[in-house]
Amino acid sequence: MLRDILIPDILGKHTPDILYWGGKQLSRKFPLQSTEEISSFFNEAGWGTLTLLEQKRNEMTFELSGPVIERRLSLKTDVNFKLETGFIAEQIQLQRKCVAEAADELYKRSQSVKVMVRWDDKDRIE
Repeated sequence: MLRDILIPDILGKHTPDILYWGGKQLSRKFPLQSTEEISSFFNEAGWGTLTLLEQKRNEMTFELSGPVIERRLSLKTDVNFKLETGFIAEQIQLQRKCVAEAADELYKRSQSVKVMVRWDDKDRIE
């Protein structure tokens, strides 16, 4: 309720950007070493079930699903998952040591969210 109702009322149109940034900030406080650890963190935090669907050279696709996702998607039409998306982007950036960004897509029919992360091996972070 806080993330999907109260925070958008307070932050208004800036909600998605601030939640994405917040996810990245939160991720820095909980550095994880692998995609398996990211999935475990999501379960422990009550954010849903995170599954790695596909991994390519400079891209990963995750699916976020489960009862908590179904419940959030049923709340209202403008629910967003930017906090989770920012968290994943920063974890991959920390693990790969290069700039990474992520985008999410809602799939109401399958009651899931896909998060696509892309990075550039040439844009290194030390």
